[in-house]
Amino acid sequence: MSAVTNGIKGAFRIGQTVSVLGRTGINWVRGDRPPTPRLLRQTFESLGATYIKLGQFIASSPTFFPKEYVEEFQNCLDKTPNLPFGVIRKIIADELGRPLDEVYADIDPVALASASIAQVHAARLVTGEDVVIKVQKPGVENILLTDLNFLYLSARILETLAPRLSWTSMSGIVEEIQRTMMEECDFIKEANNLKVFREFLHDTHNEDAAVPRVFENCSTRRILTMERFHGVPLTDLESIRGYARDPERTLITAMNTWFASLTQCEFFHADVHAGNLMVLKDGRVGFIDFGIVGRIKPDTWQAVSDFISAVMVGNFEGMADAMIRIGITRQAVQADDLAGDLRRLYQQMDRMVPDEVPYEADKAEDDVNHILMDMVKIGESHGLHFPREFALLLKQFLYFDRYVHILAPEMDVFMDERLNMLH
Repeated sequence: MSAVTNGIKGAFRIGQTVSVLGRTGINWVRGDRPPTPRLLRQTFESLGATYIKLGQFIASSPTFFPKEYVEEFQNCLDKTPNLPFGVIRKIIADELGRPLDEVYADIDPVALASASIAQVHAARLVTGEDVVIKVQKPGVENILLTDLNFLYLSARILETLAPRLSWTSMSGIVEEIQRTMMEECDFIKEANNLKVFREFLHDTHNEDAAVPRVFENCSTRRILTMERFHGVPLTDLESIRGYARDPERTLITAMNTWFASLTQCEFFHADVHAGNLMVLKDGRVGFIDFGIVGRIKPDTWQAVSDFISAVMVGNFEGMADAMIRIGITRQAVQADDLAGDLRRLYQQMDRMVPDEVPYEADKAEDDVNHILMDMVKIGESHGLHFPREFALLLKQFLYFDRYVHILAPEMDVFMDERLNMLH
């Protein structure tokens, strides 16, 4: 019976998708013709959960997509209208299978946040702890599967019709998106990620960083009850000063914790934007939201480590050699030519960003993405294709670069002995 219901829901979803695409086409015929990347981004936002996530995947994957699309999808908004509290309350009760007042003393009916996959509410347990409840929105999983199967089929047809597209492996990209999105829908996996990272902090005797404790007795695959952290984002310098005497020291803690996870934890946090890194009231650094994590093979990490070492000393031949080891290629790559192009990029960057120009956070975010995309583009112009994990890694490095500009503009990350970047 559920297979029939899911089939009907799937058919309805494909109908919705066709309807949105048809409306976009009619508007285009009538003369509403924004640039193609913007048109695609607006269409994705209209199509909802899957396509918003796909847009964010594009934004964080300059190794796969053209620069103008990566830039446009930085604006892909994952903010959706709040579901009525009655709906949320029923989901929590159904998942727990017992009366809510046996578990929670109260739940704030006003959501703290609402995104395409989940909605988050503050609450207090009957045992007195402050918590947040992450609640998966109804029907999300079925929508994701229907959409992604539709996209996979479309990608396979495109690859058949245009064989040269098979090198970009569009169907492979859709499979990768499907894997990461379905993982995000499984809150048991996220709960496990939180526990593994907590164990990593314990095993490395790190008392300056923290992750929320999971309350397993009131968590399921679709709801996740976690300790509530009270603090401020890592970029809020004025508020940080109220919690931590030395913001620079706090930043070093965050960076060293993340760097250590690359070699001493089974995954790394793959989304360290300011909303997911907090300075807590007791001065510790809080890592939250472990829905997106990355895993990197030891030999790839060794090549990345060599790449960073080469960047530190301005060794462009070393950078080129490491990039060749990280990348996937079907042709012989001339390391000397690649090194020459990297040297030219660096010289151009030095001219573009004089030291005396004041720091602006929004502009820096753009600069960060430009640098990342330029490096990837240089590699690709030499026939290299980079695994997505490499792009994810670089993206996190560049987030940290942004935090250095805000919290410790005098710090030289490559020379500061307090930073354990490669250990």
